[in-house]
Amino acid sequence: MPGIAIAQVSRICRRSCALVLLAAALLLLGALPAAAQAPRRPNVLVILADDLGYGDVSYQQAARDIRTPYIDRLAQQGMVLENFYANCPVCSPTRAALLTGCYPDRVGVPGVIRTHAENNWGYLSPRAVLLPQVLHRAGYHTAIVGKWHLGLREPNLPHLRGFEYVRAFLGDMMDDYWTHRRHGINYMHDGRRIIDPQGHATDLFTGWAVEFLHRHARQRPKEPFFLYLAYNAPHTPIQPPPEWLKRVQKRHPGLPMRRAKLVALIEHMDHGIGQVLAALEETGLGKNTLVIFTSDNGGQLSAGANNGPWRDGKQSMYEGGLRVPAVVRWPGVVAPGSRCGQVLLTMDIFATVVQAAGGELPPGIDGRSFLPYLKGEPDVRWPQRPLYFVRREGGLRYGGKTIEALRWGPWKLVQNSPFGPPELFHLQRDPQEKQNLLGQAPQQYRRLAGELRRHIQRGGQVPWQRPQ
Repeated sequence: MPGIAIAQVSRICRRSCALVLLAAALLLLGALPAAAQAPRRPNVLVILADDLGYGDVSYQQAARDIRTPYIDRLAQQGMVLENFYANCPVCSPTRAALLTGCYPDRVGVPGVIRTHAENNWGYLSPRAVLLPQVLHRAGYHTAIVGKWHLGLREPNLPHLRGFEYVRAFLGDMMDDYWTHRRHGINYMHDGRRIIDPQGHATDLFTGWAVEFLHRHARQRPKEPFFLYLAYNAPHTPIQPPPEWLKRVQKRHPGLPMRRAKLVALIEHMDHGIGQVLAALEETGLGKNTLVIFTSDNGGQLSAGANNGPWRDGKQSMYEGGLRVPAVVRWPGVVAPGSRCGQVLLTMDIFATVVQAAGGELPPGIDGRSFLPYLKGEPDVRWPQRPLYFVRREGGLRYGGKTIEALRWGPWKLVQNSPFGPPELFHLQRDPQEKQNLLGQAPQQYRRLAGELRRHIQRGGQVPWQRPQ
């Protein structure tokens, strides 16, 4: 009997060894299905639009006058994040949240970073750890193309905060899409060097992103990349190329000029996104690239933006200022045509990307990874969390003070003016924020107001005024 057992074990071992050798051979030949192969770290492309309204992408079907086929294709090939919030209704704070994974006031950026000290309301903390720094440590080639808006001098320049490849506009906005100046200052940078390129800003950013992808595929094909492509479109001034405006006017001859120009500027950006996605395919990088597209805040109503069903727009703590379009595509991981209804924030992109890349999250971040949702895992446990929104601004309208909002479950507390009374809404019953329930739900008001005060105190621990 012992001899028979030994013989059986010997046969099993020989069979197992043969199977292992066969599997190894198939893996080398690429014959095993993708799920059976060791997962590769994905390339990461984050595309951020500037002031793009919730309804100003045609997949939302909120505006019939606009066509965004390439953003729509991302939505068809990936997942639509239906309840995605920007961290702030203006630019710099949301960008700080994306790149740090933290509430922006906790990293020194409660308001917009600007050229002149008297109108500046943010200073990115030198202690904050940025997404490109984390990914660089994880072996990624890191790049920024487009709008930086998190500092105009050392130490808060992109090449000093983790980006290896830099083709960036440092300022808050361009006074002209063709000359690229702000207050007469040239903020266009190639690494450390100031440059003065010719052409429409959207075309420049698109071209630089395409150039980066082709160069990366040639020179560093085995190394994953992180490309942060931040368009300044469709931020004011609304200056589409003339041929794009003519195209929109021909299609919609009765469209008011204000709206026609904005539609043209957005469609021009969408065309650029299409060129970048084409470059991913041409280089063979697209098969393993996680693409995330969203906007830094809601659309500006005075510029003709469409924020879908939501109240108000850019600058406002109502839903129209915070709710933004968001889609994610990752071939082989994210199911095409899928949708996610979980409430998410811009800062959650940080943790999601780091987890997907196999990197190490820095301690103390506020964002949470929504990677399980992207993978379609059914057993996700996402505890309810309070979501804070803070914005500091100057001028007579704000006086250097803050406006705030807090969403917790269906309840939302809003202080949309530093000089006005707070408002309380129940978003499930009143998504358009028409009925102020402050007097009818005093317990909810006290609970949310207390939480908001505690968050404001945490933000107060970090200086937001830059050293002079």
